[in-house]
Amino acid sequence: MPHKTLGSKIFNIINCTFLTLVCLSCVLPFVNLLAISFSGSAAVSAGKVGFFPVDFTTSAYEYALQGGEFLRALGISLVRVVLGVTINLVLMVLTAYPLSKAKSQLAGRNFYMTFFVITMLIGGGMIPTYLVVSKLHLKDTIWALVLPGALPVYNMVILMNFIRSLPEELEEAAAIDGASPIQILVRVLLPLLKPALATVGLFCIVAHWNDWFSGMIYMNSPKDYPLQTYLQSLLQNFEQLLQKEGSQDIQRLLAMMNARTGRAAQLFLGAIPVMLVYPFLQKYFTKGLVLGSVKG
Repeated sequence: MPHKTLGSKIFNIINCTFLTLVCLSCVLPFVNLLAISFSGSAAVSAGKVGFFPVDFTTSAYEYALQGGEFLRALGISLVRVVLGVTINLVLMVLTAYPLSKAKSQLAGRNFYMTFFVITMLIGGGMIPTYLVVSKLHLKDTIWALVLPGALPVYNMVILMNFIRSLPEELEEAAAIDGASPIQILVRVLLPLLKPALATVGLFCIVAHWNDWFSGMIYMNSPKDYPLQTYLQSLLQNFEQLLQKEGSQDIQRLLAMMNARTGRAAQLFLGAIPVMLVYPFLQKYFTKGLVLGSVKG
């Protein structure tokens, strides 16, 4: 190992310090949110909660899981993510594979690529999109949350570049052995595209999970809200919900919490599924980010 110069040592110290501060700025607000969710209402109102719970209680979580509205919204979001990401990946693969070919191999390739790029840069707008969804009778259905964004063009372009970075000899060898284009895609390319699919798949998961506006405009009934739409309406109207009458168990829980603790608990519960998925995709995600950056 070569000896590090004084300049490199100073740079490493400054770099580590800066990255540590960035990490803390991301993590500490989340820790504070978790501490508030487990703290008593009096301590939260008095501003005594920092990074550790004060007057520890789980009443906010009990209240979140008591009525069933949170679990119903969570179930809708899970169905949306599974269905939406599956459709996204299928359409992205079927679109990116032919577009990864040269224009000599795909007639009109430049036209198709220009068409997709235009849709990425120029959208139809909220009102035309709403009218299309309404005329197709998709409102108040899960398809209204999935089909308008069925093909994320930006992610498709990323996947297309991943495919173009793979050696052409792989496809040529499979074609010589008699494989059709579909067989080449399914049996040869897809196993090699796991890092790329994990990367764009994670982008799609986060996009579907965090989208609240679609549920707000396409769902007429709160019972059909996905989780993020439910949480957004909850953040605005939590004080009114706390004033509603309920059973003795609910009244007992309400006496031990306030709007801030209730909001914090439900926001934390809403973030748990993505936190559980990310570790399983991290190894593919890290590899996918650098795939194709260096060509031999």
